[in-house]
Amino acid sequence: MKERKSAKVNLQEHQHQHQQNGHLSPFKLAKLFDPDASWDKDQLGDVLHWIRQVVAVVCGLLWGAIPLIGGMWIILFLVLSSGIIYAYYAVILKVDEEEFGGHAVLLQEGLFASFTLFLLVWTLVYSLAHF
Repeated sequence: MKERKSAKVNLQEHQHQHQQNGHLSPFKLAKLFDPDASWDKDQLGDVLHWIRQVVAVVCGLLWGAIPLIGGMWIILFLVLSSGIIYAYYAVILKVDEEEFGGHAVLLQEGLFASFTLFLLVWTLVYSLAHF
């Protein structure tokens, strides 16, 4: 029993040391909406990527269930997705886009993966629900 406790204490001390050295930074959900939070390029890129994936799934489900067809809806998805990403980093987080490579880099983060996911979900839902 003592060995278990000492191993647990050693693990906690090890984690604490990593947190102090900056090697391990716990991610908190409150940081997502905090304009004063500091972001590194990888963290912001990951958040933007996953926001796009959620938008892709939601739009794919809606477009397929309604049923919508045509290229206009693809363009609407791209505009909506990019608009949400821009509003998130420029309005909510108020980050300086030049520190992260400019608008083009931030707006492209996760774009192609989300476009593929959107098309997949849209096609599957449309096909399963209406045929």
